[in-house]
Amino acid sequence: MAIIGDLSLDLDKISSDTMADVVEMRLRDYFKKKSFKPGDALPKEQELADALGVSRNVLREALSRLRMLGMVETKKKRGMILSSPDVLGGFERVLDPLIISADALQDLFELRLILEMGLADVLYLNLNDQSIHELEMIANNEKKKNKEIFRIANEIAFHGKLYEMAGNDTVKRFQHMLLPVFGFVLQLENEFVSGKVTHLDLVEILKSGTKDDFRNGMYDHLKPHFDRLEAIKK
Repeated sequence: MAIIGDLSLDLDKISSDTMADVVEMRLRDYFKKKSFKPGDALPKEQELADALGVSRNVLREALSRLRMLGMVETKKKRGMILSSPDVLGGFERVLDPLIISADALQDLFELRLILEMGLADVLYLNLNDQSIHELEMIANNEKKKNKEIFRIANEIAFHGKLYEMAGNDTVKRFQHMLLPVFGFVLQLENEFVSGKVTHLDLVEILKSGTKDDFRNGMYDHLKPHFDRLEAIKK
């Protein structure tokens, strides 16, 4: 506790962990203020430590966190550079239905339904006959087998193809990450209830309908899931 005249400052010293937090935040602000772009060389460690008034150990702890996030990397002969972070990387590593709580799984399942409902506009910008044909082949497979495991696999294949057809790599990757969650939740359902719009119906809408037709059709296709959510929340 520091004392100044008759006043005492009841403040605890900053721990090294807290210092690393502060340094990480300061570095982020510095990168933005100086308009660093991916590939730009960064100042040397000692220069950063001196400018911040901290030890190199504290600085290295902060830099290690930024490296884990993919924001900083070290290149041979160039030193540290700012890199483009993998925005989904950390999420991808922990997204496992076996280690996520039931509430989190439910939230993620709802997120996937939200994505499905918002897919129409982007999907219609990228439609082509070949992708519709491939989607139709997946839908036609449903008539050949009706086992539970196959149903879930085919459900995932169909909806995964829709995301692929949307042509957005980030959304496609995010959807792929959610596939285990989707399959896991489907397995928890007591019984399979099909929506009044089937996969084949959705294919026909893509062939000749509008994006509004598809959006409405997707809602009717997913309605049993929305009904289940409504029952859970009551």
